[in-house]
Amino acid sequence: QANVINLKTFLSALRLAHQGSDTGVLPLSPLVPAKNSDVEKPKTKMIITSRRDYPLTKSFPFSLEHLQTSYCKLARIDTRVLCLKKLRKLDLSHNHIKQLPPALGDLVCLQELDLHDNHLEAFSGALCSSSLQKSLQFLDLSQNQIQALPIEFCRLRGLVQLRLDDNALLRLPCRIGQLSRLRFLSAARNKLPFLPSDFRNLCLQNLDLFGNPFEQPNPLVPNIQLKIPLTLLECAARATVNHRIPYGCHLLPSHLCKDLEVAKTCRCGSACLSSFIQITVTMNLHHVAHTVVLVDNMGGTEAPILCYFCSLDCYSQFLDRHLQSN
Repeated sequence: QANVINLKTFLSALRLAHQGSDTGVLPLSPLVPAKNSDVEKPKTKMIITSRRDYPLTKSFPFSLEHLQTSYCKLARIDTRVLCLKKLRKLDLSHNHIKQLPPALGDLVCLQELDLHDNHLEAFSGALCSSSLQKSLQFLDLSQNQIQALPIEFCRLRGLVQLRLDDNALLRLPCRIGQLSRLRFLSAARNKLPFLPSDFRNLCLQNLDLFGNPFEQPNPLVPNIQLKIPLTLLECAARATVNHRIPYGCHLLPSHLCKDLEVAKTCRCGSACLSSFIQITVTMNLHHVAHTVVLVDNMGGTEAPILCYFCSLDCYSQFLDRHLQSN
C-alpha cells in the first residue's frame, strides 16, 4: 500500500547501497511519520450472519478476539477457526454442527462459547480436560440434542453462566456442585426426572428449570442397593474417600479412579460407592438460587433431588425425622 514513486526510489537506493555506492549519492527521501489513517489496525472482531458472506478462499485474521459465524449452515467447525489463538468469544450458533473437535480446547483465551441451535448430541469429555477448564466462563448449549453431559464436565470450574435449554437431558452431572463460580443456570424444557444430590452445593443468582417432567418424590419408597456384608472393594473405596487418601491412574486402574470421583455422599457425610439406599426428597430451589423461574404452571419452586444413605441406620434415622415432621 506504499506510494509507488516513493517505493521505487527506496528500492533503487537499496540496490545502489548493496552495490557499495557512497551513501552521499543515494536518492534517500526524508523520513515522514505515517499518519494514523495510513496504518491499518489489526482486526479484532468479525461477524458473519449468512453463508454468502462466509470466507472460503482467504484466512481469518489471526488477531481476531471475537468471531461470530451464525446462520452459515456449517456442518463442522472450520479448522481455520481453531488456529485463532487470541479468540475470547466464539459464536457458532444457528448452524448444523454435530461434533466438536478436540482442538477446540487449544483456544487458551476462549471465555465465551455459543453453540446455541446446532445438532450436537454430546459435549466431549476431552474438552472438559483442556485449557477450557480455566478460561471458559460462558457456555450456551441450548437447542441441541444432548442427552447427558460427561463426568468430566464439572472440571470447567471457571463457568459463570451455563445454558442447557431445549435439549433431551435425562440427568445433570452428578458433581455439578463443584462449579463453585456458576451463577446463572438454565436447563428448561429437558427430560429431567430429578436433580443430583450435589445440586445442593450450588450458589446461584438465577435458575430456570421450567418444563421438566420432574417425578413426585416419595421417601417411603427407597431404591435399595445395599450389599451386606460390604464387599472389600466397597470398604476400600469408602475408606479412600472418607480419609482423603491420595490416588490416581498411576496407582489404580482408570475405571476405579472414575468410580471414586463420582462416589455418593450419605446424609451423615460418609461416602458410598455401589452399596447404598437411594430416595428422592423435595428441595425448595430458593435454597440454591436467589431468583427461580417457576418449575411448573402451578407456581411451584420445588423439585425432587436425589438423596443417598450408606446404611440402614442412616436411612432409619432420616425416616424417623421425616415422619415426625409430617
